[in-house]
Formats: sequence, C-alpha cells, structure tokens
Amino acid sequence: MPVLPGAEPFRHEGGEVGVLLCHGFTGSPQSLRPWAEHLAARGLTVSLPLLPGHGTRWEDMQLTGWQDWYAEVDRELRVLGERCARVFVAGLSMGGTLALRLAAKHGDAVSGVVVVNPANRMHGLAAHALPVVHHLVRSTPGIASDIAKEGRVELGYERVPLRAAHSLRTFFRLVDGELPQVTQPLLVLRSAVDHVVPAADSARVLSRVSSTDVQEIVLEQSYHVATLDHDADRIFAESLAFIGRLAPGVGEEAAEAGRSSQQEGTAAGG
Repeated sequence: MPVLPGAEPFRHEGGEVGVLLCHGFTGSPQSLRPWAEHLAARGLTVSLPLLPGHGTRWEDMQLTGWQDWYAEVDRELRVLGERCARVFVAGLSMGGTLALRLAAKHGDAVSGVVVVNPANRMHGLAAHALPVVHHLVRSTPGIASDIAKEGRVELGYERVPLRAAHSLRTFFRLVDGELPQVTQPLLVLRSAVDHVVPAADSARVLSRVSSTDVQEIVLEQSYHVATLDHDADRIFAESLAFIGRLAPGVGEEAAEAGRSSQQEGTAAGG
C-alpha cells in the first residue's frame, strides 16, 4: 500500500550529533515532523522512520507486532551510530517506550533520552480482555488527534487493530522490566491533561529507571499529541537545550552554515 501523504519518513544529514525520533502507536512521522525539522535546522543529523504497518491503512498493522516496530528503530540507531559521534533517542507515547528500550539495550551508544507522554502500560478492563478479545474483534475506534489546539490534526489510523494492540501490551510489560537498565540522562515531558496516556505512566518510568540526571516538565496547555499542540515550541526548545547541555556545540554548526551562506550570497552579489 502507498504511504499516506504526510506520513513519509524524514531524514536529514547534519553534524556529528544525531537524534532518532520515534512516533507513536497507529500514528506516523507527521506527528513529530515539526520537531524533526526544528532539530535539523539547528544542525543535527535527524532520523524519523516510519514504523512497519503504520502510515498506510490500519489493516496493514494487523500483520505487524512490537518486534517489527522495535527492529526498525534499532536499525536506524545503528545507522546513526556509524554516522555520528553522539546519538540521542526521543519519542512520543509508544515512541517513548521504543526510545527507552533502545537506551536500555544499547547503553553508552545512546547519550540521552527525551520522551513525551511515554506509554508504560494499558489501563482498564479492556486491557485485561485483550488476550481473548483480539481473536474475536479486529479493531476498535482510534486514539489519534488528542490535541487541544484548534485546527491541528494528527495523521493516524481511525481504527486500532487489536492484534497489534495485544502485541503492544506485551511490549509494555517487557520494557517495564528493562527500565532499571536505563542509566542515561532523561528528559520527560508530560501533559497535565492527556486522554490517551495517564500521568501514572510517566511516574512509573521515572520511578524505575536508574538514571541520575533526570528532569520532568509538565506541559500545561497540551493533550496527548503535545508535539503538535500548544506546547510544541517548548518541547522543541527544551529538547534542544537538553541535547546541547550533554553535547556542547550543538547549534554552532547551524550558525556557521548560516554565516557561510550569507557570505556566499554577498560574494555572489558583489
């Protein structure tokens, strides 16, 4: 199936500091595209892959599971590691869960982690019924576009494929057990009001990681897809500051590129 317009992966060749961005369950790179472009404009090398089964139609996602989604970001991390001196991982919702597992598994190959409304478990009676229900029911209503800002829409599926949701439930349990292996600096940004992932998930992540350099920021004006919401600019700025603190010099390459372009333009004009 062709990829939906706007759901395409994003890659930018920048400097020696790389960032891998991971989108959420039933979502697409569209939800993180402005974040990726912001980091790219500051001179970073950025990778924002499209996860298998996403960005086309929900039926395609029925054929995939957490192993497929994780394998994609794991491969992208290795590619960035060959290209960059330092690599950071970041993600929204399930993308945050993927980023945390990358940190747990790759150790020093990951310099820091940024997660926005990270998901840690499925809540409610429906989650307990998934092991049986996913054999009987193919899908339920979607979870996309939990956004407070008027006029903003997330490009995500209108249905949640329950076979994939069952796999996600398994993945959450796996990563929860691996969180103590996360030792890297961690920035958690969570929305005060989130209709998809409760604050308890961020609290669980913060309580289980072994990181000593930890910061939590509450986003007061946004819902779940905060990267497209009122607090988007703050997410971009805080994540860039976090990366710059751990990798001094970030942003200088962009400034240098801008000066070079200006000088070339002056020379061409005169």
